[in-house]
Amino acid sequence: MSDQKITRRKMLKLSGMTIAGVAIGASGFGGVAKALGYDFMQVDDNTSTKNKINFYGRYQSGISTPVQKHVYFASLDTSLSTKEELQKLFQMWTPLAVRLTNGEPIGDSSSNAYVPTVDTGESMNLDASNLTLTFGVGPSLFDKASFGLTSKKPSELKDLPHFPKDQLDAALCGGDICIQACADDPQVAFHAVRNLIRAASGKVTLKWAQTGFNSMPKDGGTPRNLFAFKDGTVNPSKSEELKQTVWIGNGESKGWLTNGTYLIFRRIQMHLETWDRTSLKGQEETFGRHRDSGAPIGMKNEFDQVDITSTDANGKLLIPENSHISLAKKAKRSILRRAFSYSSGIVESTGNYDAGLMFISFQKDPQAFIDIQNSLGRVDRLNEYITHRGSAIFACLPGVEKGSYLGENLFSTL
Repeated sequence: MSDQKITRRKMLKLSGMTIAGVAIGASGFGGVAKALGYDFMQVDDNTSTKNKINFYGRYQSGISTPVQKHVYFASLDTSLSTKEELQKLFQMWTPLAVRLTNGEPIGDSSSNAYVPTVDTGESMNLDASNLTLTFGVGPSLFDKASFGLTSKKPSELKDLPHFPKDQLDAALCGGDICIQACADDPQVAFHAVRNLIRAASGKVTLKWAQTGFNSMPKDGGTPRNLFAFKDGTVNPSKSEELKQTVWIGNGESKGWLTNGTYLIFRRIQMHLETWDRTSLKGQEETFGRHRDSGAPIGMKNEFDQVDITSTDANGKLLIPENSHISLAKKAKRSILRRAFSYSSGIVESTGNYDAGLMFISFQKDPQAFIDIQNSLGRVDRLNEYITHRGSAIFACLPGVEKGSYLGENLFSTL
């Protein structure tokens, strides 16, 4: 099927839609969506669109893509009961996602003012804003017997272990499916997720969601987190580095996941009030870097080599052994960080900021993140200032080639 376009007739056939099923309230999958005007035909990337990032390609966008200013991250649970319905969900989402990344409404509106509009409309007159949509599937999806996907579950796709200092809220953990929408306009990102969920009304429910933002330095440098330190300095960036760290190659996991990766999400509350009472020297020794330049302690430039064995004239380590950077480096593992800051009001019980870091990382082997987190353990100086509240892992689907759809290999190899 990968070498054929998905025509309207084929999509209608796959959706099991009959003439009667087109009516609002139809029981067949996609009946309501079709009645509202969602277009399931093949949609192409519009390369003439302003601020456009292509949807189609070997890898999903939103992973190694340059980081945008905003994110809307949604974790979904599904009430679908069969493998075929799940397949049709991803088939339906594919052309809608392309249209959204084109900066277009998800369908043509009806001339009848007495029916709901196809698109919710809040992104009208906005351009594509470098929107990327990244889809993943969680361990719980494979554990649902009705889908028959148990044999397709990668051994690496399992809930993360409990780490020291975790205080997780179950309401902020897990999920069957994730959608990561990143854009340079927050309303464009929100609009995309809202309309994808709306198109699947009754088939998926929003389990939890989080918005985030990034500082974008004028010099194009590394964004800073809410502690004012640069976040993501040591990220792999070259093609070969990404292949070694991020992209799953042939034979490295289940075959359907080739060219995919694993996404790890951690919602980390930052205790800003405590941090703000800490001296600059104490803050820098916590991270192991100079705040203003981002350079390792004792160095001048952000990207200078980190040497955790360097000492001063008295033989004292320049970078404290229990600093965040020193402990992370000892793990000798690499991941791709794509973090955003968040601010969600206040913690009612304390009146303090409910703000912090949406830690998002991509790696071909989740054990890399686990090893880093275990290395940080209980001795990381940063533990005094943060608390992990949410956690999830998803297998990010491979990229979509024209004529195919999200997750095709997961279903075609059954």
